[in-house]
Amino acid sequence: MNETMPRLTVSRLVALLRETVEDNFVQVLVEGELSNFAAPASGHWYFTLKDDQAQLRAVMFRVQNRLLRFLPENGMQVACSGRVSVYSQRGELQLIVDALHPLGAGGLQLAFEQLKTRLAADGLFAAERKRPLPAHPATVGVVTSATGAAIYDILNVLRRRAAGLRIILRPVRVQGEGAPAEIAEAIGDLNRQGLAEVLIVGRGGGSLEDLWAFNTEVVARAIAASAMPVISAVGHEIDVTIADFVADLRAPTPSAAAELVAASRLELERHLDHLVLRLAGQIRGRLALWEERVAGFKGRLRSPLADLALSRQRHLALERRLLRAWQGRLRETAGQLATLGARLDALSPLRTLERGYAVAVAEKDGRVVTDARDLAAGDRLQLLLARGRARVVVEGTDA
Repeated sequence: MNETMPRLTVSRLVALLRETVEDNFVQVLVEGELSNFAAPASGHWYFTLKDDQAQLRAVMFRVQNRLLRFLPENGMQVACSGRVSVYSQRGELQLIVDALHPLGAGGLQLAFEQLKTRLAADGLFAAERKRPLPAHPATVGVVTSATGAAIYDILNVLRRRAAGLRIILRPVRVQGEGAPAEIAEAIGDLNRQGLAEVLIVGRGGGSLEDLWAFNTEVVARAIAASAMPVISAVGHEIDVTIADFVADLRAPTPSAAAELVAASRLELERHLDHLVLRLAGQIRGRLALWEERVAGFKGRLRSPLADLALSRQRHLALERRLLRAWQGRLRETAGQLATLGARLDALSPLRTLERGYAVAVAEKDGRVVTDARDLAAGDRLQLLLARGRARVVVEGTDA
C-alpha cells in the first residue's frame, strides 16, 4: 500500500465522482427500454433504462413528470433527456430526467390511446349509455369559446334553420392550461341550471395539441356525468377525440352539430305544416256542410214575429187582469182595516175616559185601585183623566 497516496473517505470519493460526472454530463439524451417503473405517493417516478448490454437507474421528479400527457409503461422504448449524477447514499450512477419522449408513436398519441383504453374499460364508451337527442328542443346549451369560429358557425345554422330556438352560451377556453377544467365545469354548471335540453361541446379544428383539452379525462367524465344528451363537435371531420367516444352523439363539425339539433325542429315544422293543411281542408269541408244545413233550415224556418206579437198580447192581458185583481184586493183589505179600526177605537180606554170616567192609581205602590176597601183615609191617589192627571187625598171610603 502506498503510504504517500492521500486517503479519502467514502463520502469524499463519492462527492468527487459526483462532481466529475455532473461537470462532464450536464445534458445528455439517452435511448433505451423502460423497466422497473415505480410511481410512489411522493409523485416522483423511478425506473431503469436498459439495452441488451447495460442498464442505468433514472429518476424523474414530480415537477417535471406532471407535464407529461402519458404514463410511462414497462417495455416502452423512450428517449430521456437530462443530466447524469451520482446518488450519494448508495454510490449509484443515475440519470435525472427532465423530459421523456416515447419512440415510435408520439407522446400525445400514446396518451390518447392510454386514456381511450382506460375509459373504455370503465364503460364510458358503451352503446347502451348513448341517449337520443330530444325530439323538439326549445333550449340548447353550447360550451365553446365565445370568440372562436365554432360559435359563429353554430349560431348561423340555428338562426337559419331553427329560428326561435333559445341558445345558452357558456364561454370557456378550449385550449391551453386550465382549458379542460373550464370545459368540465361549464358542463356541470349547465346541468345544475337545468335550462337546456341538449348540449353542444366543441371547438373548431386544429392540431392534436390544440384539441388536447377534449382528450382529457376530466372532460370525458364530465360528459359522461351529464344528465342531458351531449353532442361532441370538435375540429373537422377527420379529427377524433376522446370526447367523441364518450358523447351521446358525435358531429364532424360544430356546424353539423347545430344541424343535428335543428333537424328535429325542422321535422316538427314540416309536420305542423302538414297538419295545418289537413285541418284547413277539414274545416272547409265542415263549413260547406253546415252552409248546406243552414240553407235547409232557412227554407223551413217560420218567422217568429207573429208568435212574438201574440205573446205580447197575452202578456198585456195578463198584466191587466193582475192589476184589476190587485186593486180589488187592496179595496177589500182597506175596508176590513177600517172596520177593525172602528171596533178598536170603540174599545179604547181613552174613549171611556172621555165619557167622564177616571182611573185611580195608588201613589204608594203604583197599583190601579178598583176596590174602595183597598184604601184608607189619607191615602194619596193619582187620577188619570181623558186629558191630564190629578192628585187627590182620600178622606174616607164607603165600602
